[in-house]
Amino acid sequence: MVSLTADMSPLRPDRNLAMELVRATEAASIRAAPFIGRGAKEAADGAAVDAMRAFLRTVNFDGRIVIGEGEKDNAPMLFNGEHVGSGQGMQCDVAVDPIDGTTLTALGRNNALSVIAVADRGTMLDASSVFYMDKLVTGPAGVGVVDIRLPIGENIRLLAKALGKPVEEMVVSVLHRPRHEKLIQEIREAGAGTRLMTDGDVAGGINAARHNARTDMCVGIGGSPEGIVTACAIKALGGHIQGRLWPQTDDEKQRGLDAGLKFNDYVYGADELVASDNTIFVATGVTDGQLVAGVRREGDYIYTESVVLRSASGTLRRVSSEHLVSKWFG
Repeated sequence: MVSLTADMSPLRPDRNLAMELVRATEAASIRAAPFIGRGAKEAADGAAVDAMRAFLRTVNFDGRIVIGEGEKDNAPMLFNGEHVGSGQGMQCDVAVDPIDGTTLTALGRNNALSVIAVADRGTMLDASSVFYMDKLVTGPAGVGVVDIRLPIGENIRLLAKALGKPVEEMVVSVLHRPRHEKLIQEIREAGAGTRLMTDGDVAGGINAARHNARTDMCVGIGGSPEGIVTACAIKALGGHIQGRLWPQTDDEKQRGLDAGLKFNDYVYGADELVASDNTIFVATGVTDGQLVAGVRREGDYIYTESVVLRSASGTLRRVSSEHLVSKWFG
């Protein structure tokens, strides 16, 4: 029997940490908001990075960034290895993405998020030497059912059976990239529909794992850092995630091998991506999306919406906030 006090124990200060981290993602989203639709993705990212870094300094934890921001985009960074927080409290690995979806933000499109994920110190896979990962994400129905090594059509049929729905009603999210042309064709040939994402595969993965979302599965090659961040959220949702590293060059693969990473179609499961059952994932919307609403300004107020997921309690909480414009842009 699960204890009813599991989420109320004073020995779980990570509850407070989760809510404190929201302040950092809210700050990043608010600072990025003036750049929405302006075509300046690096300016948006820079503003979000500066705001997130400033707020993380005030949070009472001892964080070490394992998955930093912006390296592959030549953008401003919260550096890999950088220590964040007050230095007091929980020792954590930290993954940050001040804007997951910089292109979405620049173009004014949906599903851009500001994201932070944390886990116990030493438990996040450091995949920073290899920028891309092939991923498969589903909700709880996919656990022990689907496998990234199987053909996509077979995975769709297996998951449809587990969900008790016709294949024709299945919807699969995929990043809209030339490298996915064959994958998209195979999904459609299997009889399922596709939801093509311009960017932002963290939101795509989480939406596929939620019980009341409009998609059933998220597949394809996206960022390795996003894979680690998504794994922290999937652990709170009870879903399924697998990943295979996808180096672009022999030099990149060698850097990965030197860092102890595994290749040759090696499949990383959730517990290898994040070897902790005490994960926290927080995200605030930059632009509107299925997961959360984007930043909205009305008169003297700014409105934000965030989600907080904790694997220790298996909860997803929504945080709606009002902010005085004068405190941010006075």
